[in-house]
Amino acid sequence: MSVAMETGGSRAAEAGRPVRARRRVGEGPLTKAVLIGLAVVGTLVVLGAPIVVIAAEAFKAGVGSYLSNLAHPDTLKAIWLTVFVAMIAVPVNTLFGLAAAWAIGKFRFRGRRLLIAVIEVPFSVSPIVAGVSYLFVYGVQGLFGEWLRDHDIAILFAWPGIVLASLFVTAPLVAREVIALMDSQGNDGEEAALSLGASGFTTFLRVTLPEIRWALLYGVVLCNARVMGEFGAVSVVSGNIRGETNTLPLQIELLYHDYNAVGAFAAATVLTALALVTLVVKIILDRAIGDGRRRGAGH
Repeated sequence: MSVAMETGGSRAAEAGRPVRARRRVGEGPLTKAVLIGLAVVGTLVVLGAPIVVIAAEAFKAGVGSYLSNLAHPDTLKAIWLTVFVAMIAVPVNTLFGLAAAWAIGKFRFRGRRLLIAVIEVPFSVSPIVAGVSYLFVYGVQGLFGEWLRDHDIAILFAWPGIVLASLFVTAPLVAREVIALMDSQGNDGEEAALSLGASGFTTFLRVTLPEIRWALLYGVVLCNARVMGEFGAVSVVSGNIRGETNTLPLQIELLYHDYNAVGAFAAATVLTALALVTLVVKIILDRAIGDGRRRGAGH
């Protein structure tokens, strides 16, 4: 049948008649309109409506009430603790992601696939399970609990536990973005630089880093957003101590349970603003990465 179709098409071409291309599924104007409409409606319902509700409820009692709720000592403490944890977790996971990507992307060794699987374990483990596992390691009855108590070292129900939990859940984010890019680039640039006498550190700064900078920034943005918005693992290891170990997501839940809806939504606007900024930066980096790949393909 395909031979007959090809013969008919060639005969039409020989006769000088234009050959009509067969329309693929989904190319009709009605189908396009329906799909676009469904996407727009879904976006408005799932994303747009919650953002509008958060803003409306936060300013429901006026700007003064909104500002006073944000300026509450417990909320300010939660914001500061969230930022503090991010200032530790994001740089550490950035360095870890670069080291892991360098090892996996530039070298071939036994156990490479196992290392990739281990790095991606946090994606397959529930954050609650991760938090509970830290209880069994650093808790009072945990593996190191007695030693920590004897030396008066607080891990759980303090900021170190929150940092550890945040490090675990965000560990793969930077590595995953950079590994694929390094793996596809090969070692030609680095080998050329080393053959010209450049040191390893200079090679990384001048050759490797410029090639992966957009993917690295992309991973850092995602890591930062996840750290600031993490709830499950942090809720287990923090102890939910009011004004002490509550991060911003935990503070929002606490305010809502205290029937302070305005305060909860006021605090939620901070995370919403972070999400919107992250989305804008993500779009910019997506375009930058795409432009870089096209330029690389052109060369």
